[in-house]
Amino acid sequence: MELLEKALKKKQSTLSEYDSKQLLQSYGVPVTREYLVRSAKEAVAKAAELGYPVVLKGCAAALAHKTESDVVRLALADAKAVRRAFKEIKANAGMKLDGVLVQEMVKGQRELVVGLIRDAQFGPCVMFGLGGIYTEILRDVSFRVAPLEKRDALEMMDEIKGKKILDAFRGMEPADKETLAQALIALGEIGLQHPQVKEIDVNPLILKKSGEPVAVDALVVLENAKKK
Repeated sequence: MELLEKALKKKQSTLSEYDSKQLLQSYGVPVTREYLVRSAKEAVAKAAELGYPVVLKGCAAALAHKTESDVVRLALADAKAVRRAFKEIKANAGMKLDGVLVQEMVKGQRELVVGLIRDAQFGPCVMFGLGGIYTEILRDVSFRVAPLEKRDALEMMDEIKGKKILDAFRGMEPADKETLAQALIALGEIGLQHPQVKEIDVNPLILKKSGEPVAVDALVVLENAKKK
């Protein structure tokens, strides 16, 4: 895949959020509507196209921890806020950015995590579980060795302790398990077809009120990453 080959040629250890989502989207994983821009004027134009409120994020392959770097601005309600956020992100980045992501603000109270790890013994393994801040606290996750079939993906959803998060609740529709299953299957396919992909972390994968899952943040780690 050209996107991966370019990154490896540049000796990148990770893909940027934008490129990570491009890879996921090419396999049918639903991701946020977003644009990569390089000027405040372009950011305002794309924000208007997406519809307010929007999110702005600094974007670069070396920028894995955006929140800690203070290059994320949420719930921007108008052009003035977008221009200010663009200026702040550029000032705070401390590195050359590929650009700034202008992203739709996805609303949803239910956060999941999906991903891929490459196990030394079993090869590519797909992960599913509770996401957001709960990923590291609760460690409520399930794994399967790729390739996955639909029944494997559905079993993974049923194995986590917090599986009720997928049910209808307080006006929220049940999770679209069909789309979730296809996303998990797709992650396994990426791992099998691209040995240069070492890890994939999609966190959070937000469930909208309608139950539709959307990848809000994503990181792809490449096999040529330097070991710490």
